[in-house]
Amino acid sequence: MAKDFKAAIRERAKELGIDLIGFAGPERFHDACGVAILPPGRDPFKIFPEAKTVILVGRLIPRGALRGAEEGTTFASYGNFGCRMLDDQFNAATTYDLVRFIEDAGYEACPIFPNPDAINNMGVPVEPGRPAPNVAPDFDYAAVACGLGEIGLSGQFLSPEFGHRQRFQMIITDAELGSDPLYSGEKLCNQCGACISGCPLGALSVENTKIRVICGKTFPVAELDKKLCESCLNGGTANRLHPKGDPDRMAAACNRACVRALSERGIGRMKNEFKAEKSWAKDRQGRLV
Repeated sequence: MAKDFKAAIRERAKELGIDLIGFAGPERFHDACGVAILPPGRDPFKIFPEAKTVILVGRLIPRGALRGAEEGTTFASYGNFGCRMLDDQFNAATTYDLVRFIEDAGYEACPIFPNPDAINNMGVPVEPGRPAPNVAPDFDYAAVACGLGEIGLSGQFLSPEFGHRQRFQMIITDAELGSDPLYSGEKLCNQCGACISGCPLGALSVENTKIRVICGKTFPVAELDKKLCESCLNGGTANRLHPKGDPDRMAAACNRACVRALSERGIGRMKNEFKAEKSWAKDRQGRLV
């Protein structure tokens, strides 16, 4: 029954225009002793302790939404179609419709927006032993746990279909649907360093690379100088949801360099290459470099 319902959810997601969907059970978020791996403020099962499955749903960021940033001619296309409208309208609407589909079958389904972890601990716990509101699940961890891809050197999630170019929302449900296999294909990040050299400010560095472990998989992650990143005038923007949240690097020079490098390896490749006719970069003062 669970297998059939999982297949029905996938089919409904396809009908709704969802590009990526993955499933993960509690065992992906707990160790062998049943202890939570993520801190309470990042653990989706703290939101819904009776839940049996985390579902991640993703929609594509069109490569063309990054074209204006690549050319240095407009940043509004990404801000609308790759960020605000994609999260707040397109992805939210399809997530809501999929939640309705699951609840129509008699299972509770809790939709979760991808808020930054900066919103953690903004309230007071309702009783001892419970995390303070708000709990903001770790979406990168969940994306790996749901079998959708890996973490790249820049610290951002990569899928084999689109590289960086997707945005996720989450559904936590008491339907027991089973975990998808972890991604086991070709390494998505080959540590080429395009993201490092692509940042005009030098905000990414491999000198203090850390290893992130998710579900037994290891991912080297470069050190990010957040203050430098926040001053980016090369397509990066401040976090729109919280002033202390991580900067949005999706359209920044570092990510666009990675888009090109991934495309050369066939990840997110299209008929023509993604590269401005004339490259550009600005320092922190807005001077061309």
